[in-house]
Amino acid sequence: MNLKREAFAALHQKGDPLLLYNVWDVGSAKAVAGAGATALATGSRSLAGALGFDDGEQIPFNLFLDTVRRIAAAVDLPLTADFEGGFAVDPVRLADHAQYLAEAGAIGCNFEDQRIGGEGLHPLDEQARRVAAVVSAGLFVNARTDVFLQPMMAGRDPNDRTLMTEALERAAAYAEAGAQCFFAPSLSDLDLIAELCRDCPLPVNVMMRAGMPSVTELAAAGVARVSWGPGPWREAMAGVAARAAELYGTGPRLD
Repeated sequence: MNLKREAFAALHQKGDPLLLYNVWDVGSAKAVAGAGATALATGSRSLAGALGFDDGEQIPFNLFLDTVRRIAAAVDLPLTADFEGGFAVDPVRLADHAQYLAEAGAIGCNFEDQRIGGEGLHPLDEQARRVAAVVSAGLFVNARTDVFLQPMMAGRDPNDRTLMTEALERAAAYAEAGAQCFFAPSLSDLDLIAELCRDCPLPVNVMMRAGMPSVTELAAAGVARVSWGPGPWREAMAGVAARAAELYGTGPRLD
């Protein structure tokens, strides 16, 4: 039994959500741990961006693993890593990659259903097999659906009630495949979030962004996990840019 994984799983409570202020390297991990965090989570955009790569599995897999390994060795808290699409499509290769991630010290991961570098989502049955492959490594799998994210990225309203049916179908399939949490980034309507929490067979994770309800409201809606994604890294880099611009007299450069 992996005691850190079990302790991490127990932190997912409706009404008292686990708060994950996402980190990207050893320094940020130590800062967040020192502030009183009970667990740590990396963000894919943050971790890649800090090393000069774009999001979307552009960072070399070995470099990603090395960063996870360094964080896990430096901070004695449960660590879950944003695995994106697992840096593979085939379930056999995915299982190998998930095992490498577990060996690097992660006790869990986010695992998404969008086609990395392609369009749309993996078909439901295919993605369920992929989830099962990652679960086979003994990781606490936070199965992410991009049912709501993809419309937002296309300029449409992600808070579309008609998307809920597919989201819940995916949640049920991922739960059956062994996932232990369901992640629905971009969903921000409190009523829809409460509906998802009510009908989802897994604890629900939402991501903070502009326009999100407060943590208190999310807890009351039944959310069991709140994460901040790339927000902390962006804020930190904006602060560095602002102070540097002040120093060099070039004005604010917060992009």
